[in-house]
Amino acid sequence: MQSVTVTPKVWERILAVRSGRACACCGAWSDEERAALWLYGPLARRDLGPVAVAQIGQSLDGRVATVSGDARDVSGPDGLAHLHRMRALVDGVVIGVGTALHDNSRLTVRLCSGPNPARIVIDPKGRLPDDAPALRADGTRRLVLQAVDRPRPAGVEVIRLPLVDGVFRPAAILTALQEAGLPSLLIEGGGITIAGFLEAGLLTRLQVAVAPLLIGAGPASLTTTMPQMKLADCIRPDMRVFGLGSDVLFDCGLSPQAAAATLPIHEAGQAMPRRAASYLS
Repeated sequence: MQSVTVTPKVWERILAVRSGRACACCGAWSDEERAALWLYGPLARRDLGPVAVAQIGQSLDGRVATVSGDARDVSGPDGLAHLHRMRALVDGVVIGVGTALHDNSRLTVRLCSGPNPARIVIDPKGRLPDDAPALRADGTRRLVLQAVDRPRPAGVEVIRLPLVDGVFRPAAILTALQEAGLPSLLIEGGGITIAGFLEAGLLTRLQVAVAPLLIGAGPASLTTTMPQMKLADCIRPDMRVFGLGSDVLFDCGLSPQAAAATLPIHEAGQAMPRRAASYLS
C-alpha cells in the first residue's frame, strides 16, 4: 500500500495534467507525493478518450449507511477530500435521483482547488424538485436525464431518454452525456447507479474507499442484479491500493484504457504536452 500526500505542488501538477500542460511522470518528488501523482494522474489525463470512473465510500463490512439511512460520516476526512479532488478532475459528476433526494447533494469542489464539474442527475420520472441543491444556478452546467416531459428552470439542461424495462440503459446515458460535451465522468452514487454501470461493463475504473468503521447493518455497497455463482466468473480488476490517512483506497482498473492511463505518458506512445517543460523539475 502506498501512502498518499497531496502537497500544493503536487496538486498544481495534477491540475496541469488535467489541462494538458504537463505529465504526471517527471520531476523530483517524495515517495508520498509520487504516490499522489500515481493515484490522480490517470484520472486527470484527457489524451486517452472518454472515461467513466465510479467512486464509493464504505465501511469495513461493506455498508454505505446505517439502517436509518445515515451516510454522512462513512468516509473519513481524507476520503472526503479525495472525492472532492476526483470531482475537480472530471467534466461531470453523475448521481441517481435517490441520492440527490436523500443526501441533498451539492456536487461542488470545496475541499481543494479546481473547477466544479457539471452536475448530472438521473431522474427518469422527474421527481427531483427544482430547488434541489444540485440544480442551483452558480455558473456550472446542470443536467437532468428524464423520461417524462417535465419542464425545468432556465439554465437546466434536460436530456430525454427512453426507459427500457423501467430504467435507463447505462450505455444510453454515457452516449448522451458524451454528445453533450462531457467525455470524462465520475459516477458518484448511489450504489445502485454504480452497480448498473459496473454490470454493463462501462466503467473505466472503480474506486472503493474503505473507512475503519463497522456498521453491522444497512445498505450494502454494491449489489448487481445478476450475481455470479462461481468465483471464476467474477470481476478481477487490476488493483492498486493507497493509504489516504483516514481511509484505504482500492483503485480498480476495469479496462485496457485504465491500464494505459497508469503508464508514463512518454511510454504510452503519446507526445509530450506543450509547455510541459516548466513542470518537469
